[in-house]
Amino acid sequence: MPRLSVTMRDGETREIEGEVGLSVMELIRDAGVDELLALCGGCCSCATCHVYVDPADVHRLPPMSVDEDELLDSSTHRSDTSRLSCQILFSDALADLRIVIAPED
Repeated sequence: MPRLSVTMRDGETREIEGEVGLSVMELIRDAGVDELLALCGGCCSCATCHVYVDPADVHRLPPMSVDEDELLDSSTHRSDTSRLSCQILFSDALADLRIVIAPED
């Protein structure tokens, strides 16, 4: 099973087994990580599942939608590698994806 590497806000890194077909947000939530609020439940209507993707992995992700881009604009912590984890569908092609949970706005 492919894995996902998640770095928490305190610097701790956890390796999570990723079920193909779920969003990265769902994988993190299902692993018991409560730092990622994901208030809208994955509907792309908030930015509380904001993560930073490792720069070496960004090219593996699908393009960002206009809605995701606009929601990320509301974050004071947006970076060049910011994404909403609810919008990243996990697949075998994303095995060993590395992300960092962004600071809370």
